[in-house]
Amino acid sequence: MASQQIVFAGFGGQGILSMGKFLAYAGMDANLNVSWLPSYGPEMRGGTANCSVILTDEAIGSPIVTKADSIVVMNRPSLDKFEDMVAPGGVIVIDSDLVDRMPERTDVTVIAIPAQTIAQEIGSKTIANMVLLGALVKKTEIVTIEALLDSLKAHGKEKFFESNKKAIEKGLEYVK
Repeated sequence: MASQQIVFAGFGGQGILSMGKFLAYAGMDANLNVSWLPSYGPEMRGGTANCSVILTDEAIGSPIVTKADSIVVMNRPSLDKFEDMVAPGGVIVIDSDLVDRMPERTDVTVIAIPAQTIAQEIGSKTIANMVLLGALVKKTEIVTIEALLDSLKAHGKEKFFESNKKAIEKGLEYVK
C-alpha cells in the first residue's frame, strides 16, 4: 500500500505551498488519492506557511494531518512546531542553511541539505524548495522522480522547468 502524510512548512514566499502542490499533482497523475491543504498566516510573504499533503491508494477520511510520515521544513519555527508530529520511523527533511538546529528525535531519518547554497549555485535561491522536494520524493518513493518532473512540466511555468529540474536532481544526491 502506497501512503504518505506530509507537512511542508516554512516562511511565506519560500514556495512551501508550491512544493505540496507539485507533489499532489504528481500523485494524481500516478492515480493516487490526493489531498492538498494549504495554511498560511495573514502576513503571507514572511509569515509562516505550511501545507499538508496526503497521497494514498486508499480513501482519504480527512485532509488534516495529525501524524506525519514526513515533514519538510525551511525555517527553525517550523521544525520547532512540527518535529513532534512525525511518526516514529518517519522522515524530516530540513534546509540546513535556514534551520539552525538539528532535530532532537532519534527515531526518525533526518536529511539535512544546504538548499539555499545549492539553489544559489544553480542560479536562484527561489528553487531551494525543489532541492528539498527532490530529496523527499527519492527517500519516500511515494511517486517516481519522473512523475514529479512531469508534474512540474505540466503544472509549473515552462521558463522555470530546467532550473527546477536541476534543483530536484541536486536533492537526490543527499539521499543515501
